[in-house]
Amino acid sequence: MQIPIFTVDAFTNRPFSGNPAAVCLLENDLDEDLHQKIAAEMNLSETAFIRKLKPGDDFTKSSCFGLRWFTPASEVPLCGHATLASAAVLFHVQKNTNSVLTFVTLSGELKARQVKDHIVLDLPLYTAYPQELKEVEELIKAAVGDMSVQDIRYSPDTKKLLVRLSDTYDRSVLENLKVNAQHFLSAEKTGKLKGLILTVKGNSSGKGHDFYSRYFAPWVGVLEDPVTGSAHAVLSSYWSEQLGKKEMLAFQCSRRGGELKISVRGDGRVDIAGQSAVVLKGNLTL
Repeated sequence: MQIPIFTVDAFTNRPFSGNPAAVCLLENDLDEDLHQKIAAEMNLSETAFIRKLKPGDDFTKSSCFGLRWFTPASEVPLCGHATLASAAVLFHVQKNTNSVLTFVTLSGELKARQVKDHIVLDLPLYTAYPQELKEVEELIKAAVGDMSVQDIRYSPDTKKLLVRLSDTYDRSVLENLKVNAQHFLSAEKTGKLKGLILTVKGNSSGKGHDFYSRYFAPWVGVLEDPVTGSAHAVLSSYWSEQLGKKEMLAFQCSRRGGELKISVRGDGRVDIAGQSAVVLKGNLTL
C-alpha cells in the first residue's frame, strides 16, 4: 500500500521554521494500530491523517474530511498546527477548489479557509481558571526555578496549565530559559495535566507582538512543541481578557519560532491564522 505523505512547516512562510507536521492522505481506512506506528516513525510532534468520509469523496473537490492527530506516543483531541498543515496540503498541493474546508475531529467540526497568504483556522476558545499554587508549585519550580510568577490558570477542557511570568520579564528571558521538560513528569502531582504553557506579556503599545509563549507536553511525548495552535486556543482567551483586545498578534518563542494572528470571536470560538511551507512530498510504503 502507498500512502501520500507530506511534511509541512506551519505558522511560518519559511522552510525549517515554524512547527513541522506530517500529513497523510488516506484513500481507504487504515488499520487502527498503523496510525500510531506511522506517527512514531515520523517522530514529529504531530502526524495528521486526512480521510475521506464517503467512497465518492475527492481530495480536490470535496469540502469535508475526517481528521485525526497523533504524537509519537498517543492520539490527541486537538492540534492546531497539524490542522493548518492539513489544510495547506489540500489547498496548495491537491489544489482543492473549495473556499472553506471542514474537518470532522475529536474536537468537533473545525473549519479552515484561505485569506490571502494565510490559512485561518476556526478553533474552540478555551477558558483557563485560577489555579492554586500549592497544587502545582513543584511543577512550576521545575519549569522556571525561582522566577517571579504573576498568574496561574488551568484549562480543564484541554488539561493545560498556563503560567504567566512577571511583566518585568521580556521575550528574551522566556527565549533563553533553559527547561528540562522531562523533569515535569515526576514534578506533576495532580494527574490532570497534559501540557504546560509559559507566557509573558508583549509590547502591545506598538506594532509588536501582544504576548509570547512556550509550550511543553512531555505527558503526550512532546518535550517542547515549536508552535502550538491548541495552546493558543487557551492563550487567546486569557490574553484577550487581560489586554482588553479581540485582535492580537502572538509569537511562540521556541528555537524554530512561529507567528499567529488571533481574532477572538463573540461565539466562543477563535480564528487563528498562520502561513505554511510544504517541505517534503512522498509516499509511505506499507
